[in-house]
Amino acid sequence: MSTTVIANRELELDAEGFLQKPEQWSEEIGVELARQVGIDPLTDRHWQVVRYMRDKYLQTGQAPSIRSLGKDSGVSTKELYQLFPKGPAKLAARIGGIPKPHGCI
Repeated sequence: MSTTVIANRELELDAEGFLQKPEQWSEEIGVELARQVGIDPLTDRHWQVVRYMRDKYLQTGQAPSIRSLGKDSGVSTKELYQLFPKGPAKLAARIGGIPKPHGCI
């Protein structure tokens, strides 16, 4: 675990760059985390996915899988891979300040 400063806040990150405390997250932090993984700017469609991921995690304690993300978020699986080319569920979770979904490499 390491700490870093993003948007003037000291944050705890795991070895892969995921926030350790989801309650520390803000949209400003999400924008910076997206830049770090090469997504800039975040479009409305990106935010739709990130907010969906975050809401599901906060409701259930687990991030949705890519399969349920494609079915339930309102964004098709094909578009998810266009928006988040290096792994939609993993990147959307990281940008949204939640833990990496189970099953993500």
